[in-house]
Amino acid sequence: MIVDDKGIKDSWNEYMEKLMNEENEWDHKISAGVKEGPADCIRTAEVRAVLKKMKRHKAPGLSSLVAEMIQATGDIGNQWLLDLCNGIVKEGCIPEDWKSSVVLPIYNLWSVDLTEGSDCWNML
Repeated sequence: MIVDDKGIKDSWNEYMEKLMNEENEWDHKISAGVKEGPADCIRTAEVRAVLKKMKRHKAPGLSSLVAEMIQATGDIGNQWLLDLCNGIVKEGCIPEDWKSSVVLPIYNLWSVDLTEGSDCWNML
């Protein structure tokens, strides 16, 4: 059993590294050719489709926005988002804030194996 702070942190770090860097299987059904020249502009229908697919009832990110807030903005919000994204495509530069994220593992203890000797038991 791991009891010291450094051991616990190292164990979580190892677990998260594995979890976040695991390769997912890809069925290769989707393919795309190489496009040269300027990128195509994003269309209104694409923004609407993506906003419709956003998962609801999820925790907000660093911006404190949740999907429901963005979806509730309607056509005005869709246009603002479209203009923002097309500006980024045109400039070819992603805002620095978008390049970072914070991952906080919050586990549902009801679905975790807490029997003595399991990996999760050792992290407690």
